[in-house]
Formats: sequence, structure tokens, C-alpha cells
Amino acid sequence: MAQKKTMAFFTTKRSFSSSLTVVTETKTKTKLNTNSILSSNKQIKFKPKNCPNSDINHQKNTSAFSKINVKVRSIARAVTEKEWHANPNANIKARSVAPVVSEKECNVNPKSNIKAGFVARPVIVEGSNAKGSVAIFENTKTLCKEGQLSKAVGMLKVMEDQRIRADVSIYASILQCCVDAKALEEGKAVHNHMIENGFILDMYLSTKLVVMYSKCGSLEEARRVLDEMPKRTPVSWTAMIAGYTKQGFPEEALKLYYELQRTGLRPDKLTFASILPACARLASLERGKKVHKDIKRRGLESNVFLGSGLVDMYVKCGSIEDARKVFDKMPERNVVSWTAMVAGYAQNGQVNQARKLFDKMPERNAVSWNAMIAGYTQNGLLDEARKLFEEMPERTVVSWNSMIAGYSQSGNVGEALKLFEKAPSRDVISWNTMISAYSQNGFFDEAYSLYRKMHQAGVKPNPTTFASILRACASSATLQQGKCIHEDIIRSGVESRVFVGSALVDMYAKCGSIEDARQVFDQMPERNVVSWTAMIVGYAINGYGKKALKLFQEMQQTDAKPNNITFVGVLSACCHAGLVDDGLRYFDSMSRHYHITPSVDHYCCIVDLLGRAGRLDEAEDFIMKMPVKPDAAIWVCLLGASRVHKNMKLGERVAKHLVDIDPNNSSHYVLLSNIYAEANRWDDKEKVRKLMAERKVIKTPGQSWIEVNNKVNVFLTGDRSHPQTPKIHSLLQKLSVRMKEFGYVPNRDFVLHDIEDEKKEHFLYYHSEKLAIAFGLINTPTETPIRIVKNLRVCGDCHSATKVISKIVGREIIVRDTKRFHHFKDGLCSCGDYW
Repeated sequence: MAQKKTMAFFTTKRSFSSSLTVVTETKTKTKLNTNSILSSNKQIKFKPKNCPNSDINHQKNTSAFSKINVKVRSIARAVTEKEWHANPNANIKARSVAPVVSEKECNVNPKSNIKAGFVARPVIVEGSNAKGSVAIFENTKTLCKEGQLSKAVGMLKVMEDQRIRADVSIYASILQCCVDAKALEEGKAVHNHMIENGFILDMYLSTKLVVMYSKCGSLEEARRVLDEMPKRTPVSWTAMIAGYTKQGFPEEALKLYYELQRTGLRPDKLTFASILPACARLASLERGKKVHKDIKRRGLESNVFLGSGLVDMYVKCGSIEDARKVFDKMPERNVVSWTAMVAGYAQNGQVNQARKLFDKMPERNAVSWNAMIAGYTQNGLLDEARKLFEEMPERTVVSWNSMIAGYSQSGNVGEALKLFEKAPSRDVISWNTMISAYSQNGFFDEAYSLYRKMHQAGVKPNPTTFASILRACASSATLQQGKCIHEDIIRSGVESRVFVGSALVDMYAKCGSIEDARQVFDQMPERNVVSWTAMIVGYAINGYGKKALKLFQEMQQTDAKPNNITFVGVLSACCHAGLVDDGLRYFDSMSRHYHITPSVDHYCCIVDLLGRAGRLDEAEDFIMKMPVKPDAAIWVCLLGASRVHKNMKLGERVAKHLVDIDPNNSSHYVLLSNIYAEANRWDDKEKVRKLMAERKVIKTPGQSWIEVNNKVNVFLTGDRSHPQTPKIHSLLQKLSVRMKEFGYVPNRDFVLHDIEDEKKEHFLYYHSEKLAIAFGLINTPTETPIRIVKNLRVCGDCHSATKVISKIVGREIIVRDTKRFHHFKDGLCSCGDYW
């Protein structure tokens, strides 16, 4: 980047009330005439040459101050109080500018901490002395060492009041204190103070500013300081590279690393230590190897610190062999090197090799133990992990978190909770891990409850917390809770984080609030493939296939490249919208143009697409020619299509196949049973029921739930347990009369029991969806949509009934089943009766 500016051109607001004013003229060749400053009618001008006060008598005032990198003769002499009172209209303050130090002065006192022509001497009021300034300096530095930042910054004001100019060491000490406290605003104030007082920054202080801004999270300001430095050292470059790496911008770090090399400067070991994690974060083996070659050329490969970094880089780039080569060649290894290698084996599934190395370690620390425990938990070896956990000489919060995560990933939420409650201390990761454990295992209410307890415990949620709890809201379709969390996100100031915004889009879409999802999407300052995919999938599952495809076309015009999940969303959009030709075209372009190998999920979408369109033979032929083995989900798609299109022969064959390949899944038995029931083959249906009993397969009961006032109300078919059951049943009876007036005829084919038609009709009225809808009509404002979630696919009769109810009551009813959303409004459904 071109260096167009110098630090002297900063323009900022004043942070201190009485800063000294320094007047400079940076162009030393400009001729300035000196007029009598005693004349009250003329503007004061300064002549840098032959300043009358540049004599040895001023030398005593400079000893307490370090040099400031100002060009020779760039600062005019100080104005005395006598001159100021004689000309009060002059455009300058008395004593605001110190004189330039001459070569003669420097030669007379060679031990003074200045260089000729480089020091603009601070003006000290009468009665002050060097000892007083030294005392103030030492007091300021002590405050910085003690971490008393606000008092240390306040000392700058004290120096101003006493006409003492802070030196390099003072500014450096306070900036380091800002770094330690992550105090960005105080750091900005110190930077402003330097500028306002005419302190021209040298390389050392400029580098300090780069470090301060980057470590306080303001990379833009850090880069601005770096770009405005007239000269940079490897330390300056490294400070910025480290900032990019640590703040999660590895690509920018690598770009700067290459720019550094083009300048002819040689990276040092700290530069390499900062760039290796960037390669690791990107899992870029090629670029990591290039950095390794640079390290070799510098003769630094034997450095134990860099050796450990190389091992870690190769591990995270998936090259365990290269990592081991580096490890074996290291002339000296420390605990970090050993731990990196142990973690590498564990993360790559070579747990036994990791344990062998762990047992050989000459020294272990808590990180070593935690790496081995995490290796066991990540590979599902919980007994081994627990044994090692119990053997640990001293457990850290990371140790507890690893075990909690291990149990939650295995589905043992109860044991995870016991450890969470037993842990002597918890950090934000502990809470995040337990919230995620609840969310991933279907305990959505518990996840939200724990999130609220986290607030009550005074633990501040981070972006990961929000992403986890939003997933719980998305899975349970609890929109009201999701909106509460959105408010928390806004208060926390992390809404602009791309993965938080993506999680919000996903939550709103999966709660059926597609307008809110689009609003969040449009307001995102930055979008990645996850953001685009969340919105495309959101449109698809809500029945807006054409909008999904239009958005995909917009995505193709950006830098975001679609991935395999994006194409699942695109194909689903075609499927739900019945766009068969478009779906087949996108499926072909996936591998042809984007080089994405189709997975089972993509093949499943095509089978569903063809099946819904009634092209059953083509769908079955597609399955037989698939290059991957079809799973149960693919056969279920074909079975559903067979039932919809009344192809009982194909349906029976597919259902029997499903029962054989996945004998513990109750839904397959239910589907086969339903086929027999619809064909009035009650004896065959009974055989299926007996087979389920013999194999101890339990049918998943259909249930629907609705969220009202942040409380989730669950209903089963024929449920009478709810406190409002009398009101619910009374409303349904009234609705049944009105529905028939609107032409609704109960579809008894969806009662899969061998009972009388009258009883079948009565049974249909109390399906779980209808109970939840009636509850919503009773307990929600008339202007709001009613949102229902069903754990199974919506039955045909409920679909027809809900269309009519939406017209009668004049309200939108949104139902999410296992396949998609149905938006019922004015007697129509968004799926177009194609589901």
C-alpha cells in the first residue's frame, strides 16, 4: 500500500482539556521572515534560522527528555510570556513551542539524551526542575506496572499542567498498560495525546501503536499506523502479521508476510512464529511448506519454538507424516513440542500412537493431559478418557470441559450434566459446551433454561454461545425465545459477526419467519457461503423455491462459492416447487462446473424430485444406477412417492426392503402398515404390528407443539391432559361445523384403523395438529400468525383442514413438519398441495 501520509497529518478530536500546542513547519526549505512580535498589529511569523534563544543557556532543560524525531529546524522557538502579553492577538500560545537544539549545545553536553536538531525541547514553567519531571515519570511508570491504567493516563494531564513533555518511555509504558488491559479507548486517547502535543512518532512507538491496536481488536487502526510509518522494521511488520493471525484473518496475515519479503527485509523468528498459525488456520499445506523453506533458509529450523510451531502447522494441515519428520529432527524438544505431536496423532484418529508418545514424555503439563483426554473423547473412548481424567495430578477447567463435551457427543447428557455441576470452576466454554449438549441431543427447553442461568451467574455470552442457543431455537422452532436472544446479541454488539448473523438467518428461517430471516440477511455487513446457504435453504423449506433459486443466482455473482450444503438447498427448492428440469440441470452443474461430488443427500433430493412428479420408474432406475449405496432416506423418498401416487405394488416392495435394512426404525413399519391399511388389507397390517412387537420396536407417537408466552405446549393425538382441553375441544366442534359449510370433507383414508366411518371422522378432529391450532386460536392475538411444529409429516386430512381453518378465522397458520414448512393463508398453502 502506498505510504502517502506521515504521522504529522493525523486529524483527531482533542482528548485532553489543556494540551500544549506545538507549531511546526515540515518543509525546511521554506523561507520565513521574522517581524517584531512586539507589534500588536502584525501576525507573528517565525524564522527557523538564527533563533536568538538557541544557546547554551537552554541546555539544562533538555536532560530529562528523550529525542523526538523532528527534522532539523522544524520547530520554532518558544514565545515568552512577556512577548505574549505584548501581543495577545497573535495566533500562538506563550511557551507553547520549544527551541531546536543546536549542534553546539549537543557538543557541549554530549551525555544529554538528545541528538542535534532532533529535539523540540519541552517548556518548563518557572520553578520546575528536572528532578520533578523525573519523579513524575517514575510515578507514571509505577502506575503502569501496577495496572492502574486510568491513573497512568491521568498523569499525562499532570505533565501538561506542569509544562512537562512526556517522553518515549512514558508513552511506551502507558501503551503497554493499554495492551495488558485490552483498553482500546484509552489507547486511542494516548495516541491522540501524542499527536496533539506534536510528538512525532519514531519506529519504536509506531510499532507499539500497531501492537496496541491489533491486540485491542482494532486492526484497521493498526494497519493505518503501519502504512503511515515512513520506515518499518521486521518488528513492525511482525506486529501487524500477528494481529491479523490472532484476530482470525489468516489470509491478510499471509498477504502482509509476502509484502514484507518483497521489501527485501528478512523475517525473523517472531515473524515465522506469527505466520505459521495462519497457515494452520487455513489448513494450507502448500503455503505452510513454503514458510518452512523460508525458515530453513534463515537457518532457524533448529529453534525449538519454531519447531513446535511447524509440528502444529503440519498437524492442522492434515500431514501427520511431515509433523513427525519435523519432530524427529528437532535437536531439542520441550513440552510444547511433545504435546503438539500427541495432539496431532489424537486428532487424526491415531489414539494408540498418541498414548505411546504421551507415556514417553519426559515432562507433562496440564495441556499435555488435556490433549490426550480430548483425543480419547473425540474418538468415542470415554472410559479411557475418564480413567486418565481421574489420574490427572491437577485438573483444569479445560479438563472438565473436555469430559463434558465427550459425554454430550456420545448422547450421555446426564453424565455431562453431573460433571458440569461438579466442576470447581466454569468458564464461558463450560457453559457453551453444556448448552450445546442439550441442543444437540434434543433438550431444547433445558438449553434455553441454562442459557438464562448463565446470565444470572454473571457469565457474559460470547458469539459461540449465541450460535449454540440459536440452533436450539431453530430446532424447536421457538421464535419468541429466538427473538429474545436476538435482543441479547444486539446488546452484546456482536450482531455484525458473520457466523452470528448466519445463525440468526437460520433460526428465523427454521421458525417460519422468512421475512425476518431476509431482513437479517440483507443487513449483514459481510456474508460468506454459510450466510447465503442459510437463506437459500430457508426459502426452500418454507416453500419459496423460485426465490431460493433467484438468490442462488445472486450468490453466483459474488466471491462466495457454493458448497455441497448449498446445493442440497438448491435441489430441495426445486423439489418442493416441482421444478424437475431445473433440479436435474443444477444436479448436473454441481459436478460439471463446481467440481462437487454428489453425496447421498444430493441423490436423495433427485429421487424425491422425480418421485413427487410421479416419475416413479425413473426414480427407481436412478437409485439402481447411483455410484454410492442408497441409504434408508433415499428409499423412504421413493416409498412416500409410491403412496402419494397410489402405486401400492412398488410401495410394498420398498417398505419391505426398508424393514430389512433398518429393522429398528419404527417409521418404516408404520409406512408399510399404512400401505396395507389404505388398501384395506387389515390382516397384513396386523402382521406388521405383530412383527414390531416381536422385535420390540416402539412407534414414535405423533405430537405437535406451539410456543405461547415463551412456554412450549405439547399435544398428542386425542390428548386430554392439557388444562384447556374443554375449551380446545369446544372450539374444534364449532370449527367442524363451519368447515363443512366451506366444503371441507374429512378424508377417512388417513385413519389407519379398522373402525366405523363415524369414529374415523371423530378421530380425525383430534389429531395433534388440530389441537395445537385450536390452542393457538384461543391464546394468541388475532393479528399474529399461529406457528405449529409437528414431529412427523403432516397428514393429508390435517393439511386440507388447516387450509379451510385459515380462511375461516382469517389468520396465517404456519406448520413445520419433518420435511418442510406449510404457510396456510386465505385457504391456500405455500406448498401448492405438493409435499
